[in-house]
Amino acid sequence: MPALLTTIIEPFRIKVVEPIRMTTPAQREAILCGAGFNPFLIAASDVVIDLLTDSGTGAMSSEQWAGVMRADESYAGATSFFRFRDALRGITGFEHVLPTHQGRASERILFELVGGEGLIVPSNAHFDTTRANVEHSGAQAIDLRLPEASDPSNPHPFKGNMDIAALEALIASHGRARFPLVMCTVTNNSGGGQPVSLENLRAIRAVCDRHNLPFFIDACRFAENACFIKKREPGQSHRPVREIAREMFDLADGATISAKKDGMVNIGGVLLIRDAALFRRACNLLILTEGYVTYGGLAGRDLEAMAQGFEEVLDEDYLAYRLRSTEYLGERLRAHGIAIVEPPGGHAIYIDARSLCPHIPAAQFPGQAVVCALYRVGGIRACEIGSVMFGGEGRTPPPMELVRLAIPRRVYTQSHIDYVAEAAGEVFRQRHSLRGLRIVEAPPVLRHFSARFEEIEA
Repeated sequence: MPALLTTIIEPFRIKVVEPIRMTTPAQREAILCGAGFNPFLIAASDVVIDLLTDSGTGAMSSEQWAGVMRADESYAGATSFFRFRDALRGITGFEHVLPTHQGRASERILFELVGGEGLIVPSNAHFDTTRANVEHSGAQAIDLRLPEASDPSNPHPFKGNMDIAALEALIASHGRARFPLVMCTVTNNSGGGQPVSLENLRAIRAVCDRHNLPFFIDACRFAENACFIKKREPGQSHRPVREIAREMFDLADGATISAKKDGMVNIGGVLLIRDAALFRRACNLLILTEGYVTYGGLAGRDLEAMAQGFEEVLDEDYLAYRLRSTEYLGERLRAHGIAIVEPPGGHAIYIDARSLCPHIPAAQFPGQAVVCALYRVGGIRACEIGSVMFGGEGRTPPPMELVRLAIPRRVYTQSHIDYVAEAAGEVFRQRHSLRGLRIVEAPPVLRHFSARFEEIEA
């Protein structure tokens, strides 16, 4: 019997390359200071390895580019729309499919229609734009994490799950009338990229049925979540990922999707709604703010690329590579002594900045300090998921201080990931010299995108 090979290889060949400009430590120091110690304000040309986000940063396939060339750019009723719609119907089972220009547009439409003052939207953990759109409507966004989810070292296989008992208690204490819907993010991005089990999704559905509440999922990374279910959940290993994904959607009354993640495209989003009356209202609002219902603020070529991308993301060879290559980065970081959120997520590895920098209090943003150190050492751009993103006046402090290394789809090779691990190891060796930061300028919402910082002298 042949030996089982363990080397991770990319299940694709590279046809086009893009040069990377290598910078010196002195150049990076000047760039970081000029950007106010915020990687969002650094020009992409000054980044060596960009792990800021996996949203819209992936590489498209030859079939997606072929779709771009055959796209129909008609304003209404374009052939490309029907190809997109039929692909989403086949994967999700939803009859009513709306394209939007990206996920936050889907969120804005949904919560403008169902949100409002005095209402409550529970979730396993709202991500930044979801929370912002809920709160912009006047509603309150509440996270109902498992207790295990706040412990980075806990190996629970589904730390993205919602606390069902807490959901029942919340509804009982406030009354059903204050809840327009229940939301669940799969996978749970702000909680370390952790998946949600089918058992938990079914339990949420049962609670919603008892209280006659709609159940929506934030399905940006639905394929990765379905693959984790196949790998980790008892009784699921024999099922195709596509079948598991369909069951996830069948449990929901609607979904918001940023196609820039598991849609494998650089721009695009989807809003899925089962209720015909709510769908008509969403159509009217989309026409007002996004474009006509058969293009949703996108070009026909974007619809073509999405139609193909949603099919490709369910390829099990791709998903096995995706999850294993992310896990590989986690293994390399652990070998350097760096604590991460366990077990590794699908789209990113999350460094436990609180563990790495115990000398920096949360008020001085230890995650942001690690982000700055990664850029200084290796020109690596990462994202803080902690007190910068989710903190602020009147907010409950986040349970963890994390740094997300989000891996773009089909962009970097194993040697790039080895470089990231080597740079992170150097940051670990320098950890005692890292300095906290203070905010000197920030907007009132989503401050992490544009805030400027200064380092605090030791």
